[in-house]
Amino acid sequence: MSLRGKEGEMPEKAPERGTTEKMGYSSKGNHRFASAAAGHAAARPDGGMWALAGLCFILSFVVSMTYFGLVYRESLKSVTLVDEGRATRVLTHAGEVGELLAEQEIEIGPYDRLSVPLDAKVEDGGRIEIERAREIAVRADGLIRRIHTLADTVGEALAEAGLALAPSDRVTPSRDAVVADGMTVNVVRVTRKIVETEHPIAYRVIKKQDGSLPQGKEKVVQSGREGVLVKRTELVYEDGVLVAERELSSEVAKPSVDRIIAVGTRKPEVAAASYNASEDEVQTVSLDGISVQVRRVLKNVKLTAYSAGPASTGKTPDHPSYGITSTGVKVQEGRTIAVDPDVIPLGWWVYIEGFGLRRAEDTGSAVKGKIIDIYFDSEETAKRFGTKKGYTVYVIGPVKPSAD
Repeated sequence: MSLRGKEGEMPEKAPERGTTEKMGYSSKGNHRFASAAAGHAAARPDGGMWALAGLCFILSFVVSMTYFGLVYRESLKSVTLVDEGRATRVLTHAGEVGELLAEQEIEIGPYDRLSVPLDAKVEDGGRIEIERAREIAVRADGLIRRIHTLADTVGEALAEAGLALAPSDRVTPSRDAVVADGMTVNVVRVTRKIVETEHPIAYRVIKKQDGSLPQGKEKVVQSGREGVLVKRTELVYEDGVLVAERELSSEVAKPSVDRIIAVGTRKPEVAAASYNASEDEVQTVSLDGISVQVRRVLKNVKLTAYSAGPASTGKTPDHPSYGITSTGVKVQEGRTIAVDPDVIPLGWWVYIEGFGLRRAEDTGSAVKGKIIDIYFDSEETAKRFGTKKGYTVYVIGPVKPSAD
Protein backbone atom coordinates (compact mmCIF):
# COMPACT_ATOMS: atom_id res chain seq x y z
CA MET A 1 0.00 0.00 0.00
CA SER A 2 1.38 3.41 -1.02
CA LEU A 3 1.27 6.57 1.01
CA ARG A 4 -0.10 8.36 -2.01
CA GLY A 5 -3.80 9.13 -2.47
CA LYS A 6 -5.75 8.73 -5.61
CA GLU A 7 -3.82 9.29 -8.75
CA GLY A 8 -3.28 12.99 -9.37
CA GLU A 9 -4.03 14.00 -5.81
CA MET A 10 -1.48 15.03 -3.32
CA PRO A 11 -1.86 14.07 0.30
CA GLU A 12 -3.10 16.61 2.69
CA LYS A 13 -0.58 18.71 4.41
CA ALA A 14 0.21 17.64 7.89
CA PRO A 15 -0.66 20.07 10.64
CA GLU A 16 2.02 22.29 11.72
CA ARG A 17 3.89 21.93 14.96
CA GLY A 18 2.05 23.48 17.83
CA THR A 19 -1.47 22.63 16.67
CA THR A 20 -3.69 19.94 18.56
CA GLU A 21 -6.28 17.66 17.10
CA LYS A 22 -8.29 15.15 19.25
CA MET A 23 -8.71 11.95 17.60
CA GLY A 24 -12.18 10.65 17.39
CA TYR A 25 -13.95 14.21 17.32
CA SER A 26 -14.33 14.67 13.54
CA SER A 27 -14.65 12.55 10.53
CA LYS A 28 -11.51 14.03 9.31
CA GLY A 29 -9.73 13.05 12.48
CA ASN A 30 -10.97 9.45 12.12
CA HIS A 31 -9.83 9.29 8.65
CA ARG A 32 -6.47 10.54 9.70
CA PHE A 33 -6.28 7.90 12.44
CA ALA A 34 -7.11 5.10 10.01
CA SER A 35 -4.64 6.45 7.62
CA ALA A 36 -2.03 6.52 10.37
CA ALA A 37 -2.78 2.93 11.38
CA ALA A 38 -2.66 1.82 7.84
CA GLY A 39 0.55 3.58 7.41
CA HIS A 40 1.92 1.94 10.61
CA ALA A 41 0.89 -1.43 9.40
CA ALA A 42 2.40 -0.78 6.09
CA ALA A 43 5.53 0.30 7.84
CA ARG A 44 5.59 -3.11 9.93
CA PRO A 45 4.31 -5.89 7.73
CA ASP A 46 4.94 -8.77 10.53
CA GLY A 47 3.04 -7.09 13.45
CA GLY A 48 -0.23 -8.87 12.66
CA MET A 49 1.43 -12.23 12.67
CA TRP A 50 2.80 -11.69 16.19
CA ALA A 51 -0.55 -10.65 17.50
CA LEU A 52 -2.16 -13.67 15.96
CA ALA A 53 0.51 -15.94 17.39
CA GLY A 54 0.00 -14.50 20.90
CA LEU A 55 -3.70 -14.97 20.65
CA CYS A 56 -3.21 -18.55 19.54
CA PHE A 57 -0.85 -19.22 22.48
CA ILE A 58 -3.34 -17.88 24.98
CA LEU A 59 -6.13 -19.93 23.50
CA SER A 60 -3.92 -23.03 23.47
CA PHE A 61 -2.92 -22.51 27.13
CA VAL A 62 -6.50 -22.11 28.23
CA VAL A 63 -7.57 -25.22 26.35
CA SER A 64 -4.63 -27.23 27.76
CA MET A 65 -5.34 -26.19 31.31
CA THR A 66 -8.99 -27.04 30.87
CA TYR A 67 -8.07 -30.43 29.50
CA PHE A 68 -5.57 -31.22 32.20
CA GLY A 69 -8.03 -30.04 34.81
CA LEU A 70 -10.60 -32.42 33.43
CA VAL A 71 -8.02 -35.20 33.30
CA TYR A 72 -6.94 -34.44 36.90
CA ARG A 73 -10.48 -34.57 38.11
CA GLU A 74 -11.07 -37.80 36.24
CA SER A 75 -7.97 -39.45 37.87
CA LEU A 76 -9.03 -38.59 41.46
CA LYS A 77 -10.23 -41.76 43.25
CA SER A 78 -12.19 -42.30 46.49
CA VAL A 79 -10.84 -45.17 48.62
CA THR A 80 -11.88 -46.47 52.08
CA LEU A 81 -9.00 -47.38 54.39
CA VAL A 82 -9.82 -49.65 57.35
CA ASP A 83 -7.00 -49.78 59.94
CA GLU A 84 -7.75 -52.03 62.95
CA GLY A 85 -11.47 -51.58 62.42
CA ARG A 86 -11.34 -47.78 62.01
CA ALA A 87 -12.58 -46.76 58.56
CA THR A 88 -11.39 -43.57 56.84
CA ARG A 89 -12.40 -42.30 53.35
CA VAL A 90 -9.57 -40.66 51.39
CA LEU A 91 -9.19 -39.09 47.91
CA THR A 92 -6.06 -40.00 46.01
CA HIS A 93 -4.36 -39.94 42.62
CA ALA A 94 -2.07 -42.82 43.66
CA GLY A 95 -1.87 -45.61 41.17
CA GLU A 96 -0.83 -48.45 43.53
CA VAL A 97 -1.73 -49.38 47.08
CA GLY A 98 1.84 -48.87 48.30
CA GLU A 99 1.80 -45.31 46.95
CA LEU A 100 -1.49 -44.61 48.66
CA LEU A 101 -0.21 -45.86 52.03
CA ALA A 102 2.96 -43.78 51.68
CA GLU A 103 0.84 -40.77 50.70
CA GLN A 104 -1.23 -41.24 53.88
CA GLU A 105 1.92 -41.91 55.96
CA ILE A 106 0.64 -45.33 57.00
CA GLU A 107 3.33 -47.88 57.88
CA ILE A 108 2.83 -51.62 57.53
CA GLY A 109 4.80 -53.76 60.00
CA PRO A 110 6.45 -57.04 59.00
CA TYR A 111 3.74 -59.06 60.78
CA ASP A 112 0.76 -56.91 59.75
CA ARG A 113 -1.65 -58.12 57.08
CA LEU A 114 -3.08 -56.19 54.07
CA SER A 115 -6.24 -57.25 52.34
CA VAL A 116 -4.60 -56.50 48.95
CA PRO A 117 -0.97 -56.61 47.74
CA LEU A 118 1.12 -53.46 47.90
CA ASP A 119 1.49 -53.40 44.09
CA ALA A 120 -2.25 -53.76 43.49
CA LYS A 121 -3.96 -50.96 41.50
CA VAL A 122 -5.99 -48.43 43.44
CA GLU A 123 -9.62 -48.62 42.33
CA ASP A 124 -12.13 -45.83 42.75
CA GLY A 125 -14.57 -46.89 45.47
CA GLY A 126 -12.14 -49.59 46.62
CA ARG A 127 -11.64 -50.80 50.22
CA ILE A 128 -8.27 -51.61 51.78
CA GLU A 129 -8.15 -53.33 55.19
CA ILE A 130 -5.15 -53.49 57.51
CA GLU A 131 -4.88 -56.06 60.34
CA ARG A 132 -2.27 -55.16 62.94
CA ALA A 133 -0.25 -57.94 64.56
CA ARG A 134 -0.07 -57.98 68.36
CA GLU A 135 3.01 -59.01 70.33
CA ILE A 136 2.47 -61.37 73.27
CA ALA A 137 4.76 -63.27 75.63
CA VAL A 138 4.19 -67.01 76.04
CA ARG A 139 5.64 -68.76 79.10
CA ALA A 140 5.66 -72.53 78.49
CA ASP A 141 7.97 -75.53 78.93
CA GLY A 142 10.41 -73.49 81.00
CA LEU A 143 10.89 -70.88 78.27
CA ILE A 144 9.50 -67.43 77.47
CA ARG A 145 8.75 -66.84 73.79
CA ARG A 146 7.65 -63.58 72.22
CA ILE A 147 5.37 -64.01 69.23
CA HIS A 148 3.46 -61.72 66.87
CA THR A 149 -0.01 -62.82 66.00
CA LEU A 150 -3.10 -61.81 64.05
CA ALA A 151 -5.28 -64.30 65.91
CA ASP A 152 -8.34 -63.14 67.81
CA THR A 153 -8.11 -65.57 70.75
CA VAL A 154 -5.30 -66.93 72.92
CA GLY A 155 -5.93 -70.49 71.75
CA GLU A 156 -5.71 -69.46 68.09
CA ALA A 157 -2.51 -67.49 68.77
CA LEU A 158 -0.82 -70.49 70.41
CA ALA A 159 -1.88 -72.75 67.54
CA GLU A 160 -0.60 -70.18 65.04
CA ALA A 161 2.76 -70.18 66.86
CA GLY A 162 2.94 -73.98 66.62
CA LEU A 163 2.57 -74.55 70.36
CA ALA A 164 0.63 -77.79 70.76
CA LEU A 165 -1.73 -78.05 73.72
CA ALA A 166 -3.14 -81.14 75.39
CA PRO A 167 -6.75 -80.99 76.59
CA SER A 168 -5.55 -81.19 80.19
CA ASP A 169 -3.06 -78.31 79.90
CA ARG A 170 -3.99 -75.15 81.83
CA VAL A 171 -3.77 -71.84 79.94
CA THR A 172 -3.98 -68.45 81.64
CA PRO A 173 -5.73 -66.33 80.39
CA SER A 174 -8.14 -68.94 79.05
CA ARG A 175 -7.92 -70.21 75.50
CA ASP A 176 -10.98 -68.24 74.40
CA ALA A 177 -9.72 -64.96 75.89
CA VAL A 178 -9.24 -62.07 73.43
CA VAL A 179 -5.61 -61.37 72.49
CA ALA A 180 -4.31 -58.01 73.73
CA ASP A 181 -1.03 -56.41 72.74
CA GLY A 182 1.66 -56.93 75.38
CA MET A 183 -0.21 -59.64 77.29
CA THR A 184 1.54 -62.62 78.91
CA VAL A 185 0.15 -66.13 78.44
CA ASN A 186 1.10 -68.88 80.90
CA VAL A 187 0.89 -72.52 79.83
CA VAL A 188 1.08 -75.20 82.53
CA ARG A 189 1.54 -78.75 81.28
CA VAL A 190 -0.81 -80.99 83.24
CA THR A 191 -0.27 -84.72 82.97
CA ARG A 192 -2.02 -87.55 84.74
CA LYS A 193 -0.60 -90.99 85.45
CA ILE A 194 -2.33 -94.01 86.95
CA VAL A 195 -0.15 -96.35 89.00
CA GLU A 196 -0.82 -99.57 90.89
CA THR A 197 0.86 -100.16 94.24
CA GLU A 198 0.80 -103.10 96.65
CA HIS A 199 0.23 -102.58 100.35
CA PRO A 200 0.44 -105.17 103.16
CA ILE A 201 -2.68 -106.11 105.07
CA ALA A 202 -1.85 -106.81 108.71
CA TYR A 203 -3.14 -110.06 110.09
CA ARG A 204 -5.23 -110.22 113.22
CA VAL A 205 -4.06 -111.92 116.41
CA ILE A 206 -6.84 -114.00 117.91
CA LYS A 207 -6.43 -115.57 121.33
CA LYS A 208 -8.62 -118.45 122.36
CA GLN A 209 -8.87 -119.93 125.81
CA ASP A 210 -7.71 -123.53 126.11
CA GLY A 211 -8.48 -125.53 129.24
CA SER A 212 -5.93 -128.18 128.33
CA LEU A 213 -3.07 -125.75 128.81
CA PRO A 214 -1.86 -124.48 132.18
CA GLN A 215 -3.03 -121.00 133.06
CA GLY A 216 -0.75 -118.37 131.53
CA LYS A 217 0.65 -120.81 128.98
CA GLU A 218 0.30 -119.76 125.33
CA LYS A 219 0.59 -121.85 122.21
CA VAL A 220 0.47 -120.72 118.56
CA VAL A 221 -2.22 -122.73 116.84
CA GLN A 222 -2.07 -120.97 113.48
CA SER A 223 0.65 -118.71 112.13
CA GLY A 224 -0.43 -115.32 110.82
CA ARG A 225 0.26 -114.13 107.29
CA GLU A 226 -0.02 -110.65 105.82
CA GLY A 227 -2.37 -110.04 102.91
CA VAL A 228 -1.85 -107.87 99.84
CA LEU A 229 -3.98 -104.82 98.94
CA VAL A 230 -3.62 -103.37 95.42
CA LYS A 231 -4.42 -99.67 95.07
CA ARG A 232 -4.94 -97.75 91.80
CA THR A 233 -3.92 -94.14 92.22
CA GLU A 234 -4.06 -91.18 89.84
CA LEU A 235 -1.01 -88.91 90.07
CA VAL A 236 -1.32 -85.34 88.79
CA TYR A 237 1.81 -83.50 87.62
CA GLU A 238 2.13 -79.83 86.70
CA ASP A 239 5.21 -79.07 84.62
CA GLY A 240 6.69 -82.35 85.86
CA VAL A 241 6.06 -81.69 89.56
CA LEU A 242 3.68 -83.94 91.50
CA VAL A 243 0.90 -81.73 92.90
CA ALA A 244 -1.91 -84.15 93.74
CA GLU A 245 -2.84 -87.78 93.98
CA ARG A 246 -6.24 -89.42 94.15
CA GLU A 247 -7.09 -93.01 94.98
CA LEU A 248 -9.27 -94.50 92.28
CA SER A 249 -9.83 -97.99 93.67
CA SER A 250 -8.46 -100.65 96.01
CA GLU A 251 -8.74 -104.41 95.81
CA VAL A 252 -7.60 -107.24 98.04
CA ALA A 253 -5.31 -109.36 95.92
CA LYS A 254 -4.46 -111.78 98.74
CA PRO A 255 -6.35 -111.94 102.04
CA SER A 256 -4.50 -112.02 105.32
CA VAL A 257 -4.46 -115.10 107.57
CA ASP A 258 -5.21 -114.66 111.28
CA ARG A 259 -2.68 -115.67 113.91
CA ILE A 260 -4.44 -117.89 116.44
CA ILE A 261 -3.00 -118.35 119.91
CA ALA A 262 -4.32 -120.76 122.52
CA VAL A 263 -4.18 -119.35 126.05
CA GLY A 264 -4.16 -121.85 128.88
CA THR A 265 -6.81 -121.61 131.62
CA ARG A 266 -6.05 -124.73 133.65
CA LYS A 267 -4.93 -123.81 137.12
CA PRO A 268 -1.87 -125.70 138.29
CA GLU A 269 -1.99 -127.78 141.44
CA VAL A 270 0.10 -126.37 144.21
CA ALA A 271 2.25 -129.12 145.68
CA ALA A 272 5.31 -129.24 147.78
CA ALA A 273 6.56 -132.45 146.25
CA SER A 274 9.74 -130.73 145.17
CA TYR A 275 10.60 -129.98 148.74
CA ASN A 276 11.26 -132.68 151.36
CA ALA A 277 10.31 -131.15 154.67
CA SER A 278 11.60 -134.21 156.58
CA GLU A 279 15.09 -133.19 155.77
CA ASP A 280 14.71 -129.98 157.77
CA GLU A 281 14.64 -129.71 161.52
CA VAL A 282 11.63 -127.82 162.80
CA GLN A 283 12.63 -124.86 164.90
CA THR A 284 10.55 -122.54 167.01
CA VAL A 285 11.55 -118.93 166.64
CA SER A 286 9.98 -115.65 167.68
CA LEU A 287 9.06 -113.48 164.75
CA ASP A 288 7.59 -110.05 165.53
CA GLY A 289 6.62 -111.33 168.98
CA ILE A 290 4.95 -114.46 167.66
CA SER A 291 6.31 -117.98 168.28
CA VAL A 292 6.53 -119.64 164.89
CA GLN A 293 7.69 -123.07 163.91
CA VAL A 294 9.99 -122.79 160.88
CA ARG A 295 11.18 -125.58 158.62
CA ARG A 296 14.26 -123.93 157.34
CA VAL A 297 16.36 -120.77 157.71
CA LEU A 298 18.01 -119.29 154.62
CA LYS A 299 21.00 -117.00 155.05
CA ASN A 300 22.44 -114.38 152.63
CA VAL A 301 19.32 -114.27 150.47
CA LYS A 302 19.25 -111.70 147.61
CA LEU A 303 16.08 -109.65 147.26
CA THR A 304 14.74 -108.06 144.05
CA ALA A 305 11.36 -106.57 143.10
CA TYR A 306 8.90 -106.73 140.24
CA SER A 307 5.41 -105.57 139.15
CA ALA A 308 2.73 -106.89 136.83
CA GLY A 309 3.57 -104.35 134.12
CA PRO A 310 5.42 -104.76 130.78
CA ALA A 311 8.80 -103.80 132.28
CA SER A 312 8.73 -106.88 134.54
CA THR A 313 6.45 -109.39 132.79
CA GLY A 314 6.14 -108.11 129.21
CA LYS A 315 2.34 -108.10 129.58
CA THR A 316 -0.04 -105.15 129.19
CA PRO A 317 -3.27 -104.69 131.15
CA ASP A 318 -5.33 -106.02 128.22
CA HIS A 319 -3.44 -109.32 128.30
CA PRO A 320 -5.63 -112.15 129.63
CA SER A 321 -2.87 -113.28 132.03
CA TYR A 322 -2.02 -109.80 133.28
CA GLY A 323 -1.45 -109.95 137.07
CA ILE A 324 -1.90 -113.74 137.26
CA THR A 325 0.86 -115.69 138.98
CA SER A 326 2.19 -119.05 137.90
CA THR A 327 0.08 -120.64 140.66
CA GLY A 328 -3.07 -119.05 139.13
CA VAL A 329 -3.76 -116.52 141.85
CA LYS A 330 -3.97 -112.77 141.46
CA VAL A 331 -0.88 -110.90 142.62
CA GLN A 332 -1.17 -108.85 145.77
CA GLU A 333 1.30 -106.36 147.18
CA GLY A 334 2.38 -107.34 150.70
CA ARG A 335 1.75 -111.03 150.07
CA THR A 336 3.07 -112.28 146.71
CA ILE A 337 6.68 -113.22 146.09
CA ALA A 338 8.39 -115.16 143.30
CA VAL A 339 10.77 -117.94 144.32
CA ASP A 340 12.74 -120.89 143.08
CA PRO A 341 10.45 -123.88 143.85
CA ASP A 342 13.51 -126.04 144.46
CA VAL A 343 14.41 -123.76 147.36
CA ILE A 344 11.00 -122.62 148.64
CA PRO A 345 7.89 -124.66 147.78
CA LEU A 346 5.10 -122.80 145.97
CA GLY A 347 2.22 -122.01 148.29
CA TRP A 348 4.42 -121.85 151.40
CA TRP A 349 4.71 -118.89 153.69
CA VAL A 350 8.03 -117.33 154.57
CA TYR A 351 9.19 -114.57 156.84
CA ILE A 352 11.64 -112.10 155.26
CA GLU A 353 13.72 -110.15 157.69
CA GLY A 354 12.65 -106.50 157.46
CA PHE A 355 9.60 -107.19 155.25
CA GLY A 356 7.49 -109.64 157.18
CA LEU A 357 5.33 -112.54 156.02
CA ARG A 358 5.12 -113.33 152.32
CA ARG A 359 3.69 -116.27 150.32
CA ALA A 360 5.51 -118.06 147.51
CA GLU A 361 3.00 -117.70 144.64
CA ASP A 362 5.06 -116.98 141.53
CA THR A 363 8.20 -117.95 139.69
CA GLY A 364 10.54 -116.14 137.33
CA SER A 365 13.19 -116.99 134.77
CA ALA A 366 15.79 -115.00 136.71
CA VAL A 367 14.70 -116.31 140.13
CA LYS A 368 17.10 -119.17 140.82
CA GLY A 369 18.61 -120.37 144.05
CA LYS A 370 18.47 -118.10 147.08
CA ILE A 371 16.75 -115.22 145.29
CA ILE A 372 13.33 -113.83 146.19
CA ASP A 373 11.46 -111.39 143.90
CA ILE A 374 9.02 -109.26 145.95
CA TYR A 375 5.88 -107.99 144.20
CA PHE A 376 4.85 -104.30 144.18
CA ASP A 377 1.87 -102.71 142.39
CA SER A 378 3.97 -99.79 141.18
CA GLU A 379 6.61 -100.30 138.51
CA GLU A 380 8.38 -97.20 139.78
CA THR A 381 8.59 -98.66 143.29
CA ALA A 382 9.90 -101.95 141.92
CA LYS A 383 12.49 -100.08 139.91
CA ARG A 384 13.66 -98.03 142.89
CA PHE A 385 13.88 -101.18 145.07
CA GLY A 386 16.90 -102.38 143.13
CA THR A 387 18.85 -105.33 144.56
CA LYS A 388 19.40 -106.01 148.24
CA LYS A 389 21.73 -108.69 149.65
CA GLY A 390 22.44 -110.50 152.91
CA TYR A 391 18.89 -111.05 154.13
CA THR A 392 17.70 -113.95 156.37
CA VAL A 393 14.51 -115.76 155.31
CA TYR A 394 12.54 -118.18 157.49
CA VAL A 395 10.64 -120.90 155.58
CA ILE A 396 7.47 -121.64 157.56
CA GLY A 397 5.08 -123.89 155.59
CA PRO A 398 1.74 -123.88 153.74
CA VAL A 399 -0.18 -122.46 156.69
CA LYS A 400 0.05 -118.80 157.52
CA PRO A 401 1.10 -118.37 161.15
CA SER A 402 -1.04 -116.37 163.53
CA ALA A 403 -0.92 -115.12 167.09
CA ASP A 404 -3.08 -118.08 168.12
